[in-house]
Amino acid sequence: MSHETGESFLDRLEENLIALILGAMTLITFANVILRKFFASGILWGLEATVFLFAWLVLLGASYAVKKNAHLGVDALINILSLRTRRILALVAVAICIAYSMLLLKGSWDYWANFANLPGTQGRWLPTGFEDKFRAKGWYEVNDIPMPEVLRWLEGAFNNGEEYEKIPRFIPYAVLPLGSALLLLRFVQAAIAIWTGKSDRIVASHEVEDEIAEVREQLAGGN
Repeated sequence: MSHETGESFLDRLEENLIALILGAMTLITFANVILRKFFASGILWGLEATVFLFAWLVLLGASYAVKKNAHLGVDALINILSLRTRRILALVAVAICIAYSMLLLKGSWDYWANFANLPGTQGRWLPTGFEDKFRAKGWYEVNDIPMPEVLRWLEGAFNNGEEYEKIPRFIPYAVLPLGSALLLLRFVQAAIAIWTGKSDRIVASHEVEDEIAEVREQLAGGN
């Protein structure tokens, strides 16, 4: 698989996951509204599922927005600087973002790992190895979301064969290290693009300006 093919696959995977999550949130919320209004009932686990899905949406969306330069930013000052100065400032900014992402990845792994019966990392700022002793928390469950039958095989792997009544927490919490790893990857890609001269900034989104220009063109065409 080529580098371009790998990036394209990852982009499609992120896009499909984001679309699927957004659709699931909409369907669960809509179904709950209908059930409560007309049937005096509801999906008991709907609220918790929506909260978890929203967390997945935010964390996956953050990394994808870095890839697509879709984060909002103010570049009025940057635009008046020379190209060389813009690139230097962009490299400094992306280095800070990479450092932040690495800390976020370490912290998110350390939080999630015990729920998946895995060791956290040693070291305060950077991982210096894995813990020798840790408290496995694979038996921790969420509050409301029932355990689907298709995932019963997880009971032997993470709960000593004991039955889960609700889904284990390591499933929804997995977005923490996943989202952090993707965010780190996207900032590294941004750094490479700046270093090779393909870009001179991290944020390059001008959606509002584009929309204003489009409206002006339509008004001009109408006249």
